[in-house]
Amino acid sequence: MKVAVFCPNLIGDTVMATPTFRALKNGLDGVSLTAVIRPHVAPTLDGSNWFDDIILFDHRSSRRSDRTLAVIGRLRREQFDLAVLLPNSFRSALVARLAGIPRRLGYQRHGRGMLLTDVLQHQVDAEGRRIPTPIVETYLKLARRLGCPVESNRLELATTTADEAAADRAWAELGLIGADPVVCLNTGGAFGPAKNWPVEHFATLARRLAGESGSRVLVVCGPSERENARAIVAAAGHDRVVSLADRELSIGLTKACVRRSALLITTDSGPRHFAAAFGTPVISLFGPTHIAWTRTNHPLAWHVRHPVPCGPCQRPVCPKGHHLCMKELSPEGVHAVARRVLATSATWS
Repeated sequence: MKVAVFCPNLIGDTVMATPTFRALKNGLDGVSLTAVIRPHVAPTLDGSNWFDDIILFDHRSSRRSDRTLAVIGRLRREQFDLAVLLPNSFRSALVARLAGIPRRLGYQRHGRGMLLTDVLQHQVDAEGRRIPTPIVETYLKLARRLGCPVESNRLELATTTADEAAADRAWAELGLIGADPVVCLNTGGAFGPAKNWPVEHFATLARRLAGESGSRVLVVCGPSERENARAIVAAAGHDRVVSLADRELSIGLTKACVRRSALLITTDSGPRHFAAAFGTPVISLFGPTHIAWTRTNHPLAWHVRHPVPCGPCQRPVCPKGHHLCMKELSPEGVHAVARRVLATSATWS
């Protein structure tokens, strides 16, 4: 059986899909799995062994081979038996239909039910709004629909030799080698600026972690977050606070850094789920997003939020313009949680 798995469009959602990838690989006899995935998301799965092939797909790509018509042509030539659609987009269902894949499994959303052969429904309330449900379980229902046993909902990632070598160099050159715990801070997220915690809050937290908790602090970042990372280090004003901002960045490097750290403190963004996949303790800072969507059952996860009457609004930009859900989430409160986590870390080793 040849199965095309249309992967989620975001890094964090792709990590939350790993239990589904594992269930499909182990639960379908003689299956060959091909990931249809965005180019910038694909490195998230480097080092993992669920997929026999990868098709890069982004309709806005500068590379013709990654765009819609080319991907439809390749899918058609390779004659897949089944498409499993994790994204809810109309486009993913249309591509699978135009590629002639005879069986197409996905959720009814955005009027695409007519393009699917196997349709699942999201849970909704009396007013037709989706009920917040963990994305991990939403994806796993697709595997269960195919009769695949689900042995675990544990997130899972791997690193490559190159990823670990890059982290080794960063650890050595940034002075992170030694007995002191390394705490990673992650500032960004593709969702939008409403998820961001103020740079000055991160700087205060970093300074307190370095000065009071005996930790070394590494600010991880993506290419668009370099300036924020530099600003945090500058404002912290402590020689034990460093960042990846001036290094060659990659998803693999971030994965390897999170894997070897004592604690990750992060916004509700992709690297938060790296921690769950590697068993790293993680403190997630929540503001506009509903915690229920992204629960992962990670036993070493703490969720911190400042309740406001207007939240969680699920909006990428604060509709009120004040962003109080994140601005009033104090660095002192987050540091207090971090101190408790670090103080008890020996019991998890």
